[in-house]
Parts: sequence; C-alpha cells; structure tokens
Amino acid sequence: RGPHQLARTLMKVAVIGAGWAGLAAAVHARLAGHDVTVFEMAGSLGGRARTVHLPEGPRVDNGQHILIGAYTHTLGLMQTLGVDLAESFDRRPLAMVNAQGQGLRLKKGHPVWAFGRAVWSNPDWTVAERWALCAIAVRWRLSGFRCPPQQTVADLTRTLPSTLREDFIDPLCVAALNTPASQASGIVFLRVLKDALLSGPGASDLLLPRKGLGSLLPEPAQRWLDAHGATVHTHQRVQWLRAVSAPSGATGWQVATTSASVSPGVYDHVVLACTANEAARLTSEINPDWSASAAALRYEPIITVTLHCPGTRLPEPMLALASDNTERPAQFVFDLGQLGGLDGALSFVISGAAPWVQRGTASTEAAVLRQAQTALKSLLVAPPVLQHCFTEKRATFACTPGLRRPAASIAPGLWAAADYVQGPYPATLEGAVRSAVHVVHQWNAR
Repeated sequence: RGPHQLARTLMKVAVIGAGWAGLAAAVHARLAGHDVTVFEMAGSLGGRARTVHLPEGPRVDNGQHILIGAYTHTLGLMQTLGVDLAESFDRRPLAMVNAQGQGLRLKKGHPVWAFGRAVWSNPDWTVAERWALCAIAVRWRLSGFRCPPQQTVADLTRTLPSTLREDFIDPLCVAALNTPASQASGIVFLRVLKDALLSGPGASDLLLPRKGLGSLLPEPAQRWLDAHGATVHTHQRVQWLRAVSAPSGATGWQVATTSASVSPGVYDHVVLACTANEAARLTSEINPDWSASAAALRYEPIITVTLHCPGTRLPEPMLALASDNTERPAQFVFDLGQLGGLDGALSFVISGAAPWVQRGTASTEAAVLRQAQTALKSLLVAPPVLQHCFTEKRATFACTPGLRRPAASIAPGLWAAADYVQGPYPATLEGAVRSAVHVVHQWNAR
C-alpha cells in the first residue's frame, strides 16, 4: 500500500527503539493499518545512524554511511516517506580507487559484465592477478555464492595474490562487514557480493548521501508517523514487559516506561528494535535463551575523524586509502564538500577500529592527520586541521563465522527487529530495515 492507502486499524503495536529498524517497523505497521506507538530512550531518532548537534553548533552525522543499489528495502522506505533519492544521493558505479586513480572502477551496466570489464581493464594488476580474481569470482558464482559455514573471508580468498587481497578484498570486506577479513564470515561476505552482482543493473552502485542522515530517514519518518496517526515518545526508556491477555483474547504485552506521565499500555504485538543489550535485559525472564544469545554478541567499533582543509577538493567524493593497524588507520576518505557539506571537510573512516580504540582518541586523531598529509599530500591546499572525531564502540556486531544471531520471534506477539537479528546481511542499514519488514509481514500473514 501507498502512504495514503491505510487499512482499518487491526491491532495495537508497540515499537521499542527508533533507530532505522524501529522506524521501518513503525511505518510498515502503520501502512498495514495498525495502531502504532514508538518508545525511544534518546531525545532524537535514528539510533546509530543519526545527525547530532555538536556543542559548538553545527549539525553533523555521527559517522559516514553509504548505501548500494541493492539496498532496495531501505530505498523503497525512503521513497514511501517522500525522500527524493536523486536529490539526496550522489549515485555512481562502484569505484574503489586511491588518490592516484589506481584501483577498480566499474562502469554503468549489469554488474557482472561491468565487474569483468573493470578487472580486465585495470592496468595496476598483472594479467595473472586479473585471471586469479576472475577465476575465483566464477567459482563463487558456480557455487551459488556459498561456502562452508566456518570459513573466514581470509580462508575464502587465500589463493588470491597478496596484492588483490590487500588492495581489494580486505578494504571491501571491512567496508561491508566492519570485521577484518581474518575474522569475517565468508558466507555473509558472499551474500553481499551476490546481491551486488546479481540483482540487476545498478545493484552495485554506490549511493553517497548528499544530506545528513537525519534528513534521509529519521526526520521524514517522524513527520510521516505524526501525519498518519502514530505516537512517538522520546526520552522514554521501557522498564519492563509483561505478558497479559490482549482484548482479542490472545497473548498481549504490557509495556511500562520509566516515565510516570506514560501509563503502562497493553499491545497485541511488541517489536524490540533497541540495542541487543537492552533487548536482552527486557527478555531475560521472558525467554532466557534468546536473551543470552543477544547478550553474547561481540562488537566492532568504527571511528570517523573529520579534518578541515579549505579549498581542497579530492578527485572523487570517496577514495580508498592504504591502511594498517600501526600508522595508517583509515581505509576510506570522503570529500564532504562534494556531498553537500562544508568545503574542504574530509571524513576519514576507520572500520574494524578496535586497535585504534585501545590506543585512544588523541593517538588516533594524530595518526589520521599524518595519514592525510602523506596519502593526500599532492591534493591538500593547506595543512589539515582536526574538526571532530566520533567513536561508535558498538557500531556493529562482529560478523564472524558460525555466529549465532538472535531470532526474530521471541515469544507469541513479541518480536525483534534489528541489524543483529538472524538474516543474510551483516550489520547494515539494509539489514535493519529488512528485519523490520520481515517481522511486520509475519504477523500480517497470520
């Protein structure tokens, strides 16, 4: 249904958490005609992909996020909310190139053929290296993009020349899974490649936000939910859940918050779209096994360091960087001036950032400054100056082989929707949105 074709109200639904999964669940539940109430403990919406106000005043994102063309559920939700995709994103074929223009650059067309052409036209790889990459891609395709469940990405690609692993596989893996190739799940990595290469023209395109994360989904979702009769409570932490009889006679759920101004309500369905730790707390007595699996998840941090160098313009809005765990932290840099932001603002992204979190913020910032001055030396108009640094210590779950992720169903009428819930994707915006759509479809189909 479209946003103006709401059915009659069917059930009362509570969504706990207003990140991208929670907002997707709320919108899809309202589209199905349900009475929706959202509870968010923070003062703003968006979860780990949001726009924040710094003390000095400007609105900035808490990190750099990108989408790909295969993220159809997320892009479709944005369109439902009235977001103009052409205006909101710089969309271009996948390119992973450095400041010297070296690397892999796809052209428009079906991703499979575009990938093959890009590999064979890349002068920076030897003929043997090009053969090796194409051969392993064909093997993955013939296997249905499957591999043994305990295989890491490093295991999966161990036969490739070291140049290909270091310059292409490793940065691609950490960008997609936020987990180093030596620890990352081969199955999940192959699933991302499958969707990017086999979902038709444009599936592998990069979509770089031209607007703040808040304007891409959280703020439009807030307006849409307000306009369509849903209730959104901020600064409301849910204190406990209790199984009770719903008006329909089925099992319902009483939801109590820490605020005396919001009386406990009874709902036919409750969707936990909060963090794994918060969901584990709320379900510890309801379903101890589910709670334990949520609490057992390990995490990988992401650090985003923004430098300012007025007048500087990179040759691409996104460049790949040579990185390591000793001197060069960031794998990618984004030219925010080309993406609707401050001229000369350069955003350096450190995925799988655990070693740098241990070193501390000051050490990491200093290392990024040195990396910028070395890797972008010929492009910088003036010495870069630190603008701000964001560290998300629990940015994503560690996407490792054989990981036991919590199921979407917790108990009758009690569900989980989040990027960490069982599913084919790593911890991405698309994974979060898909989990929410799946949950709402589950109870609508009954």
